[in-house]
Amino acid sequence: MSNRAGKSVKNERSGIEWRKSIYDLDALFEKYYDSKVAEGRAEGTLKSYRRVYGVFSEYLTNNDVQLDIRAIETDTVRGFVAWLLRERIRWDGHKHKPEYVQTKGLSPRSVNDHIKTLKTFFSFLVDEDLADFNPVSKVKKVRQIEKEIDVLTVDELKALMSVPYHRKYADFRDYVIMTFLLDTMCRINEVCTLRKRDIDFKDNTVHIRAEITKTRKGRHVPFQKRTARLLKELIKEVDVFDSEYIFLSNYGEQLEPNHFRSRLKGFAKKAGIERNVHPHLFRHTGATMFLEAGGDIRHLQLILGHADLRMTTRYTHVSGKSIAKQHEQYSPINGVIGKLNKERKILR
Repeated sequence: MSNRAGKSVKNERSGIEWRKSIYDLDALFEKYYDSKVAEGRAEGTLKSYRRVYGVFSEYLTNNDVQLDIRAIETDTVRGFVAWLLRERIRWDGHKHKPEYVQTKGLSPRSVNDHIKTLKTFFSFLVDEDLADFNPVSKVKKVRQIEKEIDVLTVDELKALMSVPYHRKYADFRDYVIMTFLLDTMCRINEVCTLRKRDIDFKDNTVHIRAEITKTRKGRHVPFQKRTARLLKELIKEVDVFDSEYIFLSNYGEQLEPNHFRSRLKGFAKKAGIERNVHPHLFRHTGATMFLEAGGDIRHLQLILGHADLRMTTRYTHVSGKSIAKQHEQYSPINGVIGKLNKERKILR
């Protein structure tokens, strides 16, 4: 006789636990996150997904909303958006941001980033038959004022780049980075990840590999002969470390973007530049100077690595001085009555 006789048999899962697993918001987010990893999304993009979801789930918990897909309504998301605009602390918990900048209410742009991420998350759940509807689909973006892109002046650039002391390795390395950022208009994360074999000194071009770009599309960017000489000089300096990377710390480790950001602020302070100076300013400034010097916007699009030309148009700030100069030269009135800057002869 079997010793199992008379014992209860379990063939089905507990209904409570099974339902919990298919409706649990945390578990559903992990499915979404894994799908984005499988798509090859950039590390920074993946971090932003997790950060936004973390803020959303924290809001739900603090407002006694269950982390259950069935509990999320459109009004739930709208309440979250209102909270972001009015109550969420900017840079909350950021160790590099002083308390005086940690104020209430996120910018419309930041809030719209949250909306976009959540909309993509819930769209995934609907597409995968894990949710009945997308609670974010009817939530509109917050109106935002398009700010002019900040750029450095030529005088500020000269002052900033005169600060590093070239006899010190770290200062010289940072000077090369500043030169490279301005010349190639690359992002700082791309620059810090460059390897020696990414540089082609025959054609003076750098290969920005797809896996290190924001768009996950590679590109080849040219640079000037002066930049090439500086890169060669720096590569000789770092050969002692036997590393594949170009930009290294004093101890031969791959340079962290945040370390350069911190040092750049120190250079700006010594140069007497009081406003916020960060690596992306070189990208803005380089793009602006490229166009103002007569560069073609489609070539600039390729250099910057933008998939859409409209992105380049929005990205690039053109100064009022440049607009006035172009208008003076190409105004349609010139063809009717001639240019007004000619000296007028008055008959006596």
